[in-house]
Amino acid sequence: MSALSLAPRALYEEVAELLRQRIFSRELEPGSWIDELKIAEEYGISRTPLREALKVLAAEGLVTMKVRRGAYVTEVSDKDLADVYHLLALLESDAAAVVAQRGTDAEHAELQTLHAELEAATADRDRFFAINERFHMRLLEIANNRWREQMVADLRKVMKLNRHNSLLKSGRMDDSLAEHRALMAALLARNAPLTQQRMHAHFRNGLEAAT
Repeated sequence: MSALSLAPRALYEEVAELLRQRIFSRELEPGSWIDELKIAEEYGISRTPLREALKVLAAEGLVTMKVRRGAYVTEVSDKDLADVYHLLALLESDAAAVVAQRGTDAEHAELQTLHAELEAATADRDRFFAINERFHMRLLEIANNRWREQMVADLRKVMKLNRHNSLLKSGRMDDSLAEHRALMAALLARNAPLTQQRMHAHFRNGLEAAT
């Protein structure tokens, strides 16, 4: 891979995205040391944009910088995971209530379509994850608070460090889908308090399955 192939985005941004995907796919596992020299050679770049990319990932919580030891993929402790789920539950349940109350019929129909895609994706865990994230992020977009949306996006990146564990638990995918059905029923009924309650429960159950 040459540096030229990484245009037109700023080089460090493209490198950050490449590393982000390697972290999410577990090619770079939590706790593993990031070999800067090797990666720079792989991408055909100098270490300067690579180090800028690592700073971006460190700000997102995906990479931990250790003095005189370099960069490591972040290991998420049980407390870290609990803290992330707690904040996601607060932020996304609030957004869900807003969408239940203020979302248009067309926006509700769009979320229902995404939910139907989720129902059809249970045989493919990676596809299920991707559609689930699209559903949650679209709900946040409809709620229309860019600060909340950015906070959730960053928190979800950290959650992905542990993302496969919860749905690997026996029956968790079916339970998650049932929670989504209940959430959609409350949302389409425009029952904001119940929608908020069901989104909060969805994250509480997700945390229990992930730990």
